[in-house]
Amino acid sequence: MKLTILGCYAATPRTLTNPTSQVLEIKNRLFLIDCGEGTQVQLRKNKLKFSKINHIFISHLHGDHFFGLIGLISTFALLGRTTDLHIYGPKGIKEIIDLQLKLSNSWTNYQLFFHELESKKSEIVYEDDKVMVKTIPLKHRVYTNGFLFQEKTGERRLDLNAVHDFEINTCYYQNIKNGRDITLEDGRIIPNHKLTFDPIPALSYAFCSDTKYSEDIIHLIENVTVLYHESTFLQSEETLALKTMHSTAKEAARIALKANVKQLILGHYSTRYDSIDLFKIEAETIFKEVLLADDGKSFEF
Repeated sequence: MKLTILGCYAATPRTLTNPTSQVLEIKNRLFLIDCGEGTQVQLRKNKLKFSKINHIFISHLHGDHFFGLIGLISTFALLGRTTDLHIYGPKGIKEIIDLQLKLSNSWTNYQLFFHELESKKSEIVYEDDKVMVKTIPLKHRVYTNGFLFQEKTGERRLDLNAVHDFEINTCYYQNIKNGRDITLEDGRIIPNHKLTFDPIPALSYAFCSDTKYSEDIIHLIENVTVLYHESTFLQSEETLALKTMHSTAKEAARIALKANVKQLILGHYSTRYDSIDLFKIEAETIFKEVLLADDGKSFEF
């Protein structure tokens, strides 16, 4: 599982910082999460293949999380894209994009599918044989979702020494990996656990964009491998965080601790501070496994 941060700063783009956008690579799928201004430039800088992005998840309709979307959609068309593109986001996103395409007479030469979200309860929005994506309802000034990306548990792993010792024909290997016991020609039944190892543990990634502190999400993100949680402010601006419905670094750490996540990544920093290291220092007073997002930074788990 690899996460590439394209942008992780709050509000407006600046010379050296970009608004929210990131790419998650999981089970050989490439998912774009949020699409602030400058996303396609950052994709190029980080040498990420445009053609592999078939699913885009937008958390909410504040500009610093989706103003780069129409540009990316248009660039896909200019590049001759023919593959379908799926966009998951709040109700209204289709109207916004359609209007821009209509008035600029820039209809795409590929199919564009919008999956508009309205539910205030967690729901599955994407699923294939390897990955499932659920919404994480958040509390912000407008309707907002985070997204939980979960690998599905894989097959059991063959113990090659054991299957050779029992002289089991290769035609039974798939059944064994599927968890079945094997009956030998002499009638002996070999239980599956003697022929296999447990599957590689499934990984998970929870993206929690703009939100005030809310323990309501804890049951949805419990025990995830990695949690990205916005930390717009330090605790000294707790009142401002409450007013704008954002979180502090300490509050993000408190959520990570209560949810028993393995790793916390902080992001969506206000640019009022001299150093983002201050966010890590503050969060680590509550939760120790803290990483800092930064534009162009990649994490592998």
